[in-house]
Amino acid sequence: MRGRAWQVSVDMARKATTYWDYIKVEEITSLQGGLEESDAGLSNDEVLFITVHQIDELWLKLALRELVSVRGLFAQERVPEQSLASAVRGLRRMALLFHHIAQHFALMETMTTRDYLAFRDKLSPASGFQSAQLREIEILMGLRDSDRIALGHEHGYMQALRAPDGSESAASRRVSARLADRPTLREALDEWLFRTPIQGSTPDRAGDAETVKRFVEQYLEAHAGEVRRAQELAMHDALTPHDAERLRARYEKEVGGARAFLEAVDAPEEERARRARVRAALMFIESYRELPLLAWPREVIDAIVAIEQAFVIFRQRHARMVERVIGRRTGTGGSAGVDYLDQTALRYRIFHDVWAVRTLLIRAQALPPVETPDAYTLGVGQ
Repeated sequence: MRGRAWQVSVDMARKATTYWDYIKVEEITSLQGGLEESDAGLSNDEVLFITVHQIDELWLKLALRELVSVRGLFAQERVPEQSLASAVRGLRRMALLFHHIAQHFALMETMTTRDYLAFRDKLSPASGFQSAQLREIEILMGLRDSDRIALGHEHGYMQALRAPDGSESAASRRVSARLADRPTLREALDEWLFRTPIQGSTPDRAGDAETVKRFVEQYLEAHAGEVRRAQELAMHDALTPHDAERLRARYEKEVGGARAFLEAVDAPEEERARRARVRAALMFIESYRELPLLAWPREVIDAIVAIEQAFVIFRQRHARMVERVIGRRTGTGGSAGVDYLDQTALRYRIFHDVWAVRTLLIRAQALPPVETPDAYTLGVGQ
């Protein structure tokens, strides 16, 4: 026994490490030279530029790991209720990561235009657009190629990820692999939402379509009542008959828009029934979130909003930083610069239905009753 204890002590001594070895301090702090062997001859501004972007890529690495885990959870045929807390934690961590990345732009803004122009030519034709991890996150979240905005020249984003001679690069291979990695989070989330019990009914039960339709009609009736109530209040402020007509038209459009959304008239005909059930599920979860089985699903939806909001704010903040430092000149990679960044912030939205539902929510007092509240006790997975 004494000999074994001595061996354990020796093994522990061998495994002893230091802070700097564990996180590779020397290796990390030797990587800020850009195109040079070291950063000794670089300006503080260029080292700042390199360091901030390296840190951003590390944050993106963490965000991508969380995204892969969350997507994997929802890609299961049955998602246990107890695992939803982990999904929410991962999504909120991603949102916080993008919040931190956006905060880095304040550091970049300590450079003047002339500070940046002193080394900008070194970057050409490189561009932040070539961040493979950012492209991976967009793809895995569910951004479709058809929704992408042109860079401002003839090449697409995959071409921009290739080596200067047109050959495959680590970045292009990474993104190509991610394009084949299905389902996306949006697809997995849609499948999970599609299985949500609505008024106690699931898609595999007889009469589910009728149950869902009944709920939607009851909800639309309650929604129309709430809109009429709001319209009556607004009419007190109508100064002219034209004002009154304008208000009537606005509220009628709101009622019609609610029906169009829940009936998924914007979806292809062959996908309409499925999309309509997903939207009804979103409405049901948001409306009856106090029911035990719906509490964590509602947190998931709220976390999805949080991550996409953080992503949009990151894009907007990026655009303002670029405009402040270099104005609206063409980007180093040939993109439209700030105009391109502004468009991505406006158009690169993925979870449209999750956001749209908020326009249709009504007061708890006005909701139609839940027909089978006992179906929403814990113990049933989607």
